[in-house]
Amino acid sequence: MYFWNMEKIVYPLLYYKLSEEAFLGVLFDTGYQVVDKDIKKVKKTLQDFLQKEYKKTDSYPFSEFSDPRMKVIDVEVRPAYKIKNTSYPVNEPVQVPIVAIYGETDTGEFECFLPQFDHSFYYYNEGQLKSLVTHFATFRLSAYTPEDLFRLLQYPKPILDKITLKVKVRDDNWEFDYPRTFEVLERLADRYPHSKLMQRNVSAFPDAAWELEEKVTDVIEKLTLERSNLLIVGNHGVGKSSVLRQAIRKITAIGKKEKVSFSFWQMTPQRITSTSKYLGEWQATCEELVEDLIAANGILWIVDFIRLFQIGGEGAEDSVGAYLMSFIISGKLRLVGEVTPAELDSMRRLLPGFLENFQLLRIEELPENKIHNIIGKFAEFCGNNLKISLNKEAIELAYRILLRYYPYEKFPGKAIKFLGQCINEAQIEQRTVINKSNVIDNFVRQTGMPELFLKDEIPLTSKELETYFNKKIIGQPAAIQQMSSVVKIFKAGLNNPDKPISTMLFAGPTGVGKTASAKALSNYFFGKKQRQSPLVRIDMSEFQHPGTIYRFIGTGKEVGKLVQEIRERPFSVLLLDEIEKAHPAIFDALLTVMDEGVLVDAFGRVTNFRNTVIIMTSNLGASNQKSIGFGQEDTGKYDSAIDKFFRPEFINRIDQTVIFNSLKEADIYQITKIELAKLNKREGISKRGIKLTFTEQLCEHLSNVGFDELYGARPLQRAIEDEVVAPLSKWLLANKQARNRKLTLDYAYGLLVRIVGS
Repeated sequence: MYFWNMEKIVYPLLYYKLSEEAFLGVLFDTGYQVVDKDIKKVKKTLQDFLQKEYKKTDSYPFSEFSDPRMKVIDVEVRPAYKIKNTSYPVNEPVQVPIVAIYGETDTGEFECFLPQFDHSFYYYNEGQLKSLVTHFATFRLSAYTPEDLFRLLQYPKPILDKITLKVKVRDDNWEFDYPRTFEVLERLADRYPHSKLMQRNVSAFPDAAWELEEKVTDVIEKLTLERSNLLIVGNHGVGKSSVLRQAIRKITAIGKKEKVSFSFWQMTPQRITSTSKYLGEWQATCEELVEDLIAANGILWIVDFIRLFQIGGEGAEDSVGAYLMSFIISGKLRLVGEVTPAELDSMRRLLPGFLENFQLLRIEELPENKIHNIIGKFAEFCGNNLKISLNKEAIELAYRILLRYYPYEKFPGKAIKFLGQCINEAQIEQRTVINKSNVIDNFVRQTGMPELFLKDEIPLTSKELETYFNKKIIGQPAAIQQMSSVVKIFKAGLNNPDKPISTMLFAGPTGVGKTASAKALSNYFFGKKQRQSPLVRIDMSEFQHPGTIYRFIGTGKEVGKLVQEIRERPFSVLLLDEIEKAHPAIFDALLTVMDEGVLVDAFGRVTNFRNTVIIMTSNLGASNQKSIGFGQEDTGKYDSAIDKFFRPEFINRIDQTVIFNSLKEADIYQITKIELAKLNKREGISKRGIKLTFTEQLCEHLSNVGFDELYGARPLQRAIEDEVVAPLSKWLLANKQARNRKLTLDYAYGLLVRIVGS
């Protein structure tokens, strides 16, 4: 418990005589104001209000002025009329009396409050007051029109007074101190820095803002001396979170020594609305949260700051962020957070005026020498504390591959995150050294890229490349050549890093291998050790109407199919099947993706396509065209149809247009053999240890019944299921003991015949 003393708190009061029976009183250091018939009633109303606030929060609003004074400083300005883009200043300058309330604070510095602008600032030399007021007022008044200035001059002159309250103040020297609980605040937010009990689950890696000490100092000054709301602005990975965490820890440490009762609380915006079921419930939660923060002298750290504008209402104007804005303006709520430059631009557009209440601290990516210093310090920490060493070659390789393949994240964050994953794997495997091989293994698991692209010493031969594609793709030499070219350019590192790896349009009749080619390319690029398929396939016939664009790329709150897939698999081949069936609005949305490799939504969230190969398939020019034929395809009709259908700006963003040939009879036979061979990989065959082989008669039969002149080889899968898989499954169920055997499947007299081999 505490021992309480009776003391006095003096609040500076500024009041205006609006009329004979109307007085406006402002406790300018707290934001409270009231209008009443005379000054005595104004004071009484404010005193009663402060006492009620104390009963709610168990504390009084804090006033920094110990002995406030008032001064009127004349500032000379020349307003101007603005007509279109031209300004016309008035002939004579105007003297504007600026009221300044100033005085020394308890910490020894000086504070000045300008009631006409509702703005306050700190200064350290009493002689600077006039110049600072003149500078600030001149800047603000320069944006005033003559009409605005006239209205300002009509304001009545204020009178400085004070309100005195007798209050109970606790004696902090009392032996026992029971911490106070805050029901809503503790339910929605977590105290930061975490308690020792919670720190057991914190990462073993250092949480240091190496090479960013100046930024840490800036944050401390803005939060403690300037008492600002603060947003740290920078791209992902530049160190925003580390700077903020380091600053908060230092402020907390200083506060304990000097008995300053700042507290910091960390929260995601979703927690405000997660339990709200009724109309107006989350608004009430916000008010209770603010009351608890006032009582705790708390500063709220919002994680995922942009979400404040996505939850609560239908749009940003009735979101949680908009609702909290009044508390921020009045000084009842102080926020800190981090945003990217794109998110900052979105906030300006979504809720004009919100950012005026914040100071911005920008953090840019560090130069290369400082990045290497940070990585070196991280490696030193891991060696000393975790007993795991990072080879110099491993660090250099990690830096090189991250520089090339993760352009959308910045150093040092992406390096620390990646090397941290390598360290975690080493701990699990009980290794004490991380070398180049470990770095490559980790990167291959994350991206599916083969070592071929990561090691310059591994050669890429045209023969091996063409052999791979010839096994997967039948009858399409032009397509194989084009895809091989994409692989070679990427291997040489000559692809544009600010665009997708390649954007290709596959055109030709249906059922000739366009989808199979995309799958083969995806497995070659990103098919190593990936848990998910590296092929992202989207049927564009689902997006034929204008409104479906929101289902494709997403709205403010909902994530679209395209964005969701690429965020989950940023290293992939994106197959947009039958692109011509989509609504033209979809083509416009894809322009930025094809040109810059990124898609930015309304809230500034960036989806990166720079590690994808985009393949669009189309049947344009192939109407009523049979898929079987002889000789090369007439490419002119496809090019003409594509040029007529798509706008020039869309076509200009396509790197390669690949025309697929109609299939020959020999091609169908080869495809049949490839599809039959895949049956050996099915679980029911492999787990029994059975090896299937197929006779020429069966292959010829399936190639005849599984091919359609209009739909190409597309019906082949159905024919294999009906003619082979179905009768084979019946035989396996009837012969449960058939294991570790070779079965040859034949076709004769209209039936599938089983021939048992050795």
